[in-house]
Amino acid sequence: RISSPNSSSLAVINQWCKRVFDAHGEIYDYGQLMKLAAAAKPLRSLVNPNDPRFLNPLDMAKEIQNYCRDTKQPVPQNVGEIIRCAYESLALKYRDTVKSLEVLTGESIRQIHIVGGGSQNQLLNRFTADACQRPVVTGPIEATALGNLLVQAQADGELKNLSEVREVVRASSVIKTFSPHGSAPWSEAAGRMENFG
Repeated sequence: RISSPNSSSLAVINQWCKRVFDAHGEIYDYGQLMKLAAAAKPLRSLVNPNDPRFLNPLDMAKEIQNYCRDTKQPVPQNVGEIIRCAYESLALKYRDTVKSLEVLTGESIRQIHIVGGGSQNQLLNRFTADACQRPVVTGPIEATALGNLLVQAQADGELKNLSEVREVVRASSVIKTFSPHGSAPWSEAAGRMENFG
């Protein structure tokens, strides 16, 4: 089991893109962005989320478009295509990270557990399950606050061990599992993404 870095990566991409869309008068909430991305054509264009150009761009949407142009891919033209490109690229980066962790540890990773705010993005969670070909388990949303509370409860003797802590988390949180489907398109896309470095 690993914790995906998606909450921070996703927050950066979503916030930067949303800021640009808002500045251009296209006001969307995060749920709307997710719906527009779901309606866009799958695995059309990809970016390497670790490319330095995405660290602090003035215009995240334009950087995504420029990256696709520079790598001779179809350039995302609308909000849905830009966000879908970002989500699918993140999911494929998680796939690469999982494989690297397996090589480094010599252990098989059977599932991915996503906690915090990123666990609310059902589209990215589904993409991650499909790209990684592993179940994605999400929740709790308020992982940091709950973790702090449970550590204190264990220190006070209210909970005896880690098993009891985990049981409280399961009982007090909405936990959802996304099962993987359709590996072939994601494997092909992963092969394309390897060329980006």
